[in-house]
Amino acid sequence: MAETTQSDRRSETAITEGAARVALIQMQCGVDPRANFEKAVSQVRQAAQQGGQIICLPELFRSQYFCQAEDHKYFELAEPIPGPSTESFGEVARETGAIIVASLFERRAAGLYHNTAAIIGSDGELLGKYRKMHIPDDPSYYEKFYFTPGDLGFEAWSTPHGKIGVCVCWDQWYPEAARLTSLRGAEILFYPTAIGWHPAEKAKYGYAQHSAWETMQRSHAIANGCFVAAVNRVGHEAPAGGDGIEFWGQSFIVAPSGEILAKGSVDREEIIFAEVEWKQVNEHRTHWPFLRDRRIDAYAGLEQRFLD
Repeated sequence: MAETTQSDRRSETAITEGAARVALIQMQCGVDPRANFEKAVSQVRQAAQQGGQIICLPELFRSQYFCQAEDHKYFELAEPIPGPSTESFGEVARETGAIIVASLFERRAAGLYHNTAAIIGSDGELLGKYRKMHIPDDPSYYEKFYFTPGDLGFEAWSTPHGKIGVCVCWDQWYPEAARLTSLRGAEILFYPTAIGWHPAEKAKYGYAQHSAWETMQRSHAIANGCFVAAVNRVGHEAPAGGDGIEFWGQSFIVAPSGEILAKGSVDREEIIFAEVEWKQVNEHRTHWPFLRDRRIDAYAGLEQRFLD
């Protein structure tokens, strides 16, 4: 099957009417990829049974977070998109009528891999995919070893339950990514995430690190007049040995006002639900008209690395 082109799926700009029930699957990932996938499918079905209409899984949920080390064996975890995972989720989507956002390790070609979110429509078809644009390289987050930066740009997809945009984890620190996705028409931004504390640093920096992460997502909602949903994993993982990472959970959904509508716990697997009313997007954007008042004539230089 040929790759879904983003231009074929570009959303319209009209505001969606009505509401949608959003569900985030906050889960713990074990050492067995098959077991993780079966758990994810089960949780997606459960979320749909409880009324979830747009369901998002955390980043790279099929395995433990392998980017804690640079090891060629982990390339064996990758798969094509479309592929086995998207086919399985397509069946679930057709059965339940839910839209599914699934973060996967994409094998595009020999030596070419991406950190990719697949968007599965309620009819089971692959609406499109988003390849993570910003790739970190920090202690225990050695993603540049594995992932080529995305080349599909920022996009939004029209669905029966709203216009959705998707970015992935490290992307959530960049206002440019949120803005461009919103300008494509996204009424909600999904951020599949794998983020946590280095145990040795938690006592000193833990509160500030988590606060910064949450503040960024709330600011994206306010500045772009849209909903934001960030879904994280939980548990301690050390697949490469050492201290590992303690993932901080606390998945949450934010209204255009910046208000947190629903939030998960620090250490439990759970499904986080929130009802999102699309009229709030229009209300926020007309009452706080940041998009209207942007000085697009004065932003030259944003495409440069640095202005001397």
